[in-house]
Amino acid sequence: MIALGCDHGGFELKQEIIAYLKARKIEYKDFGCYDNKSVDYPVYAKLVGKAIQSGECEKGILICGTGIGISIAANKMKGIRAAVCTDCFCAEATRLHNDSNVLALGGRVVGPGLAIKIVDTFLNTEFSGEERHQRRINQIED
Repeated sequence: MIALGCDHGGFELKQEIIAYLKARKIEYKDFGCYDNKSVDYPVYAKLVGKAIQSGECEKGILICGTGIGISIAANKMKGIRAAVCTDCFCAEATRLHNDSNVLALGGRVVGPGLAIKIVDTFLNTEFSGEERHQRRINQIED
């Protein structure tokens, strides 16, 4: 299951991502926000992070205006590896090399067409499992 969260700056893009997930019958849980009234992104980063930490969800997608603030908040949580991606190359690399479990997007940075391609790449790329990458992830976790 995919955990979704956004602030007001990411609300519109989250609706596009929900449509993509529904069309592909990918299970998700929407942790908010639920409209474009101003809210604080750390609240939603924490909700999504907790869902991943607990095992309720396998991966997450977080969206704010740039993707930066919400990813910083998420990365404060143990076991969360959130990556801001603005293209498919970054989405693939962060899964292959970092085993990132949260994709962060900027609702004011990437358009819906590109965002869906980034989400697709992120969700369909497996961690390479290479020892050098696992060693580095372990160092981050420590």
